[in-house]
Amino acid sequence: MNYLYILILSLWVFQAKAEIEYRDFKQPDQEQTYQTLISELRCLVCQNQTIADSNADLAKDLRRQVYEMLQQGKSRQDIVDFMTERYGDFVMYKPALKLKTYLLWLGPVVFLLIGLATVWVLRSKTSAGEQQLTKEQQAKLNRILDKGDDA
Repeated sequence: MNYLYILILSLWVFQAKAEIEYRDFKQPDQEQTYQTLISELRCLVCQNQTIADSNADLAKDLRRQVYEMLQQGKSRQDIVDFMTERYGDFVMYKPALKLKTYLLWLGPVVFLLIGLATVWVLRSKTSAGEQQLTKEQQAKLNRILDKGDDA
């Protein structure tokens, strides 16, 4: 029976696959730039992960491309410009604040303010309507009471 367990476990060992990406950098600051860039670029397939965290094929290609561009001597800004030109601002995990992204950054705040203003206006109208209704009811009650005294 123990041999059966060992056989099953040994078959699982062959199924396990671990990939380690090794990148050789000429300078330590290139490696730091590489790590920073891959943690700032969004995986376009996963969309909620950086390319550093993703195992998607596109993320692997983007990591390779960032590495190659660094080896060619391109600066961090050159790589960011290339990626945003090719894939749009969405490729940046935290897009920069510029004219094209104002709606992305300020849209939720604007919608919240519109919602709060709507609630405030509706509430003030309801309060005014309740006060007016109360005055009408008071006048009607006064008329009923005045007629009741005469009878």
